[in-house]
Order: sequence, then structure tokens, then C-alpha cells
Amino acid sequence: MRECVVSERDMACTDCMKASDFFIDKKGIKKRNWRTRIRYLLKITSSSSSSKCMAGRSYRPTVEEVNQWAQSLDKLLSHKYGKAAFRIFLKSEFCEENIEFWMACEEFRTITSLGKLSLMARSIYEEFIQCDAPKEINLDYQTKDAIVQSLRLPSLTCFLSAQKKVFNLMENNSYPRFIHSELYKELCAVARGEGKYLKS
Repeated sequence: MRECVVSERDMACTDCMKASDFFIDKKGIKKRNWRTRIRYLLKITSSSSSSKCMAGRSYRPTVEEVNQWAQSLDKLLSHKYGKAAFRIFLKSEFCEENIEFWMACEEFRTITSLGKLSLMARSIYEEFIQCDAPKEINLDYQTKDAIVQSLRLPSLTCFLSAQKKVFNLMENNSYPRFIHSELYKELCAVARGEGKYLKS
């Protein structure tokens, strides 16, 4: 059975936010409205289901799949829809740099060309690691310095330590918040066919 594909291009489209896509919480903090993003994700996977999935295949996550996401961060990130939902949650809290760095590292470790490896290593460093990087992640000096040294002769493991630290940070911080969030509860309801906000 073929799986519905949610492309990086589709996920990028969920970044198109209007003023109405923001709200002010009880503490006066401006946050992104995740419901708009989830509705769009459901729409794009729905529209692709007829052409890319077998007939009768649901484009939404099953109850079993959504329940598995609460078992561990590993299981959440191993599921394409779960990873997309977690990324949407982090974007709603303006802290998506951790998952984006983790995803970049996953892609980096699949590179086979030495030339491409060097270019992407430099790109990851400039986007996430260096001081005042546009998506700078929180790393200690020793880890950053080790990465700088490894850039002289990049290997598939030069970001491994940093990736593990970021994974642990998400596992102990943002992941528990996601599992207890209204977004996750709504996805559970959608999987059961009871979604309050995300019904088509």
C-alpha cells in the first residue's frame, strides 16, 4: 500500500500566514494559529490521495498512528505526518529551528558526494550554528568549536553530537508540550472522526 506524500514544497506553503492567523494568548504573547496550518495540511494530503494513494486509503493519520506518536519522539519523527504536525506545533511557538536543524542533519547524513557534503556542511553551519545565524540553535561552546574544526574536512558525523543534543532538548522540552497541546488532542479527534475544528 502506497503512502500519501506530503512534500517539502507543500509544507513550505503552510508558512503563508495572514494577520488573522495569529492570536494573543492569556499572557499577551503573540502566537501563530496552528489550526490554519493543519487545515492546509489536511487539504493538500486529501487532494493528493486520489492520485498517489490506493483507492479507499485515508489521507489522515489513523488512531493507532496518532497514539504511537505519544510513545516517543522517535516514533513521532519516524512518521511523515507526525513530523509535519510537530513542525507545525513548533512553528506556532516560534521555535522551529530545532526540528529544522534535526531534519537538515538527517538529510546531510544521506549525502554520498564529497563536494556536496562540504557545501551542505557549510550551509548548515551558517544557517544554524554560527553566532547570529538566522536560525541559531542553542549549543555549548565545545560542541560549536568541534563543528568548526570538523568543517576543515567534513564527514557524515560532523553534526552528530549537535543533532543528539538538539534531539534531547526537543524530547525533554517541546515534545511533552506537543503531546499535551490542543493541536495533538485535535489530531487525535480527527483520527477518530470527531475533529471539532479541522473537519473538511
